[in-house]
Amino acid sequence: MAGLLNTADDLSLQKEAVVHHLCEDVTSEELRQNAFKWCRRCLDGAWRKIEEKQFKIEHIKGGLTNYLYLCSLPDDVESQSGEQRHVLVRIYGEILDNRAKFYEGVIFTLLAERGFGPHLYGVFSSGRIEQYIPARHLTTKELSDPHLSKCNAMKIAKYHSMELPLNKEPTWVWENVEKWMSVAVVACFEDPVHQDLFNQIKKMQLSEEYFRLKSSLEELKSKVVFCHNDTQEGNILLIEKDKQPDVMLIDYEYSSYNYRGFDFGNHFCEWMYDYSNKEFPGYFHRPEDYPTKEQQELFIGQYLRTYNKLMNILPEEPTDKDIQRCIFEANRFALLSHLFWGFWSIVQAQVSSIDFGYLEYAVVRFEAYFRQKRLFWTSS
Repeated sequence: MAGLLNTADDLSLQKEAVVHHLCEDVTSEELRQNAFKWCRRCLDGAWRKIEEKQFKIEHIKGGLTNYLYLCSLPDDVESQSGEQRHVLVRIYGEILDNRAKFYEGVIFTLLAERGFGPHLYGVFSSGRIEQYIPARHLTTKELSDPHLSKCNAMKIAKYHSMELPLNKEPTWVWENVEKWMSVAVVACFEDPVHQDLFNQIKKMQLSEEYFRLKSSLEELKSKVVFCHNDTQEGNILLIEKDKQPDVMLIDYEYSSYNYRGFDFGNHFCEWMYDYSNKEFPGYFHRPEDYPTKEQQELFIGQYLRTYNKLMNILPEEPTDKDIQRCIFEANRFALLSHLFWGFWSIVQAQVSSIDFGYLEYAVVRFEAYFRQKRLFWTSS
């Protein structure tokens, strides 16, 4: 880690990112100038020798919270051995407050030091510079691929096995849902279409649903571990390891100690949501793609084998009872995932400049909550 920008440059670039995040070609001179300053101050070698006119910057689409930019050295400039020619500049979205930014930065640093995920090259109050990994994200359909599903299970198990110097009480998920819920219930939208959608949501009596669900989930006594909390396909990179496809988890802004059932259930929910839709509202919803019992057993079985091995739990091979217990937790905590992201989406609809149908997405997630409740609430 090599540098910290002054506040004026920092806030200026964040503002420009918000204004210009939809551009395929980054043309804002202020954005370009400040990104160049970030890279020049935080990186060594060739990055300190190039002129601003040689600096390459490209907006990367796809983030629902943050703004991402690929910054590169020019092709005709030599770099030192081992020096990164490409880096990723991440600018936090409007929803992250200073406490959340600090917390997420600490987690990213801790994981980078342990060799888990991208390396960290620089930090500033509204974002960071990190390693650019030339890989692609998984597609939603690939989440159900048997080999990749087992890879995801192994990486999540490794995540859950880590010990980090953070609050180990599972308070984070409840605090965030209740914070977003308190903002959501008093929301008001000038656009009549948005207000109509919000009126649909208000009729669902979600506050009462949430507190009943919270009481029920706390009684489950799901194991508390360090969770990623957002293992959707956009946060999973497909890489090649020993000539075999493997995966890497990225984007840790929602990571915390939490109930393992939330990570299971949240991941299973993401099989239904495809964020590759280039048209509004920016996603496809396919409820029929929620994993079958067999697919859940494949995932959970691999997870438990990996987790048991990492934690020296014998026997390593899980019993059917162990697998079914985790599946039960997953399908119950999937309910919390729908409420979590539904309330998050209402808040995003009020503050985000990203072109995404946040209110439409909130309605879809809340409707999925009631569908999941009908299917699994009485399951044993």
